[in-house]
Amino acid sequence: MQIPVFTVDAFTNRPFSGNPAAVCLLENDLDEDLHQKIATEMNLSETAFIRKLKPGDDFTKSSCFGLRWFTPANEVPLCGHATLASAAVLFHVQKNTNPVLTFVTLSGELKARQVKDHIVLDLPLYTAYPQDLKEVEELIKAAVGDMIVQDVRYSPDMKKLLVRLSDTYESSVLEDLKVSAQRFLSAEKTGKVKGLILTVKGNSSGKGHDFYSRYFAPWYGVLEDPVTGSAHAVLSSYWSEQLGKKEMLAFQCSRRGGELKISVRSDGRVDIAGQTAVVLKGNLTL
Repeated sequence: MQIPVFTVDAFTNRPFSGNPAAVCLLENDLDEDLHQKIATEMNLSETAFIRKLKPGDDFTKSSCFGLRWFTPANEVPLCGHATLASAAVLFHVQKNTNPVLTFVTLSGELKARQVKDHIVLDLPLYTAYPQDLKEVEELIKAAVGDMIVQDVRYSPDMKKLLVRLSDTYESSVLEDLKVSAQRFLSAEKTGKVKGLILTVKGNSSGKGHDFYSRYFAPWYGVLEDPVTGSAHAVLSSYWSEQLGKKEMLAFQCSRRGGELKISVRSDGRVDIAGQTAVVLKGNLTL
């Protein structure tokens, strides 16, 4: 059996930056265990599987598809960059002409639409609540050492811990921070954290990005994720409240780096827009 597969760099318009995702187009149902085996073989932070929902569906004409995401170790409930990559394959490679694509996922229905040279994702917005520092002190210490921490929040929906560094730090401090994410596994004592977001406020002059972040998920086999849509479903809620803004420009300052345009909506959802670069097209032989 041949399965069309693509590698797409998401949240960038240049190859070899942003966040790479593998995207598989499934003409037929796949044996359940093969999803994880393929994701492990691809060895990217996420592999997306787009599937037809009913007989007669067509990747070039249909507007609604099933979508699942797997890391090399687990299936995950939400992945923004691999959704962006999936929409790019359908819009740009398959030449799907529908104005809006709908993906049926573990996080409900997600939508994608094209706006000029960006693809806009309609994602859930997740609140992060104040977190008792003592419970996660060891994890924070493992991540940032003796750096000054300004705020700590936890999103129970996404199981992500948000750690905001002091506003006295520039984005370059976050960018240069040396992190050993493998240590997080033993430092996390609560059993409830599955992802760690480090974030810092942007330049107050109004130029450039509103906030910066890095994201780590060794619990899912991903030491550092280059650009993370699901983390920004939490970050968008937090920084919108902190900055009093609905429209924001964010940058995830991993080594590859990527930019996200954010629009927080009044219906409890967020539009996250990014660009893509398709860097590989081929077939998996099973």
